[in-house]
Amino acid sequence: MKMEKASRRSSLIAKGAIVSLLSVFLVAPALGADTTYTPINLVQPSGIPNVAPLPFTGVTAATFTVPTTMVNLTVTPNQGVVGSPMVVSGAGLPANTSLQMTWGTASGTWVADVQPSSVNYLGDSITKFNVNMTTVTTDTNGAFSFPTVVPSDFGGVHDIYVVQNGTALGHGGYQTTRALSISPSSGPIGTPITITYTGMGATLYTAGAAVHWDNSMAGEMQALWTRGTGIVTIRAAGPRGTHYVNVGDAIGVTYMNIIQSPVPYANGGSLPFEVTSDPGVGVPSATFPAVVQPTTTLRTTLSTVGLDPNTQATMALSQPSGNILTKVNVKTAKVATDGTYQIVWSTVVGNRVNCTGTCWAFNSIPLGTATVLNGTSSTDVTIPDNLGGWHVIQMVKGSTIEAQSPFYVKESIMPFYDSKGKVIGMGVAKFDPSTSPDSVARGQAGDPTTTFKNGEAFTISIKGVGWTQLDNTLAVTYDNNYIGYGCGFNSNGYMVVKMIATGAPGTHIIDLHPLLYTNQPSFANTPYGMLPVLSSDRDFPGLALGYQVPSFHFAIKIVR
Repeated sequence: MKMEKASRRSSLIAKGAIVSLLSVFLVAPALGADTTYTPINLVQPSGIPNVAPLPFTGVTAATFTVPTTMVNLTVTPNQGVVGSPMVVSGAGLPANTSLQMTWGTASGTWVADVQPSSVNYLGDSITKFNVNMTTVTTDTNGAFSFPTVVPSDFGGVHDIYVVQNGTALGHGGYQTTRALSISPSSGPIGTPITITYTGMGATLYTAGAAVHWDNSMAGEMQALWTRGTGIVTIRAAGPRGTHYVNVGDAIGVTYMNIIQSPVPYANGGSLPFEVTSDPGVGVPSATFPAVVQPTTTLRTTLSTVGLDPNTQATMALSQPSGNILTKVNVKTAKVATDGTYQIVWSTVVGNRVNCTGTCWAFNSIPLGTATVLNGTSSTDVTIPDNLGGWHVIQMVKGSTIEAQSPFYVKESIMPFYDSKGKVIGMGVAKFDPSTSPDSVARGQAGDPTTTFKNGEAFTISIKGVGWTQLDNTLAVTYDNNYIGYGCGFNSNGYMVVKMIATGAPGTHIIDLHPLLYTNQPSFANTPYGMLPVLSSDRDFPGLALGYQVPSFHFAIKIVR
């Protein structure tokens, strides 16, 4: 982690907690509430781990017609979990004939609206289609039998057809139910527990699942991009003894009587976990999703407003992403006119709370100057202590942009320093009840420590939080119990959440997870919002846009 130097202003305050925004170059007019938008179905990035291929042959079936009268195919058994054996058989079909057998499946993705000023979450999209299972040949009696296993695919009912010359001759079906597993099944407080849940569906009421730890909601998982298999991780929380991981069908919170619903196959599961010991607080950490290739070139703040239409200039950065205060070299080439240019950071200021007209506006922060000689320049800049997410570094002269390049600011844990510049804490601190300007500037984060008495207030501080609906908030869980969220938009990426230490003496865990912001002003039909997205490392709309929103892991010790 790249960390800033010690502040001499205070021995316990991370330098640059609040950044002054200087409007040196306005790249676009102020923005009101999102009133117009263009939905796009995001394309799933490649490289997401543990994604099953399309089932059976993986070949999309040719279009065929379904008559009102067909032979009934027998599927034995006709219900089970992924990996179970099944046999598809039929009789009364044309004799000695090759028939194409198909399997009904689906594909799912996230829907978003990507603007220069923000990203709007617009829900999901699911498309149903058929794939070729195999070619079967009937015997002299017009019968066949095809043994196979249930593929790793979405749960629910799968139509099975046998087709000849574009017409279905026979129809059957198989219902894939759900299965839950965890690994490991025991360990000390803080042990990462991998939860695997197969057979999640491809409809609104079956595509999500809520994860509970001892009847406390830890978060939600989705499996749109992982074809019905949700894989998430939570951490074991004390006290010592047996605890239970429960997973159940959920659009948001758990559908408790799913067996009486129109989708009774969306059954949940429960498994025990044994907490064996208390190893202590440990070191805070962040878990980032796998680096995948974005599938859209759209980036926030990458606006062409003010860009010289005749420019041939190019800009290259020494690295495309990093934490706040990262040192980056900016090289330009093919600049038409030599001379001195400004290097600026394109960002936005505002919020969604007081959003009755102008919600946020483009703003620029000066990073320095560049001297162009023979059409080229090389300048070192420091990424501002500011909003996270996608931004743009621009070379400008006057009101004209000559070159620009995107840079992604990662979220990070705020370090605390002593007067000599030594790190004495990461993220967790006492709550400072003072309302002095200095205390407010720190979000009321006080002296760093991880030890508290029951009932004592404390804070957790994060830097580089973004402003879009994909990264402006983080959901907070305490001992796997979702208690609320924090936002970093209005505070320029610096998010401090206040909490109360509760529970028996010993170690207690706190996790912060990505969240899809759907509070107002927002959009209709946006399921799964305002909840911890435990599956964000593999099934999250921001991955298609290059977002790397992490989960953060902390712990505190309660003493008598």
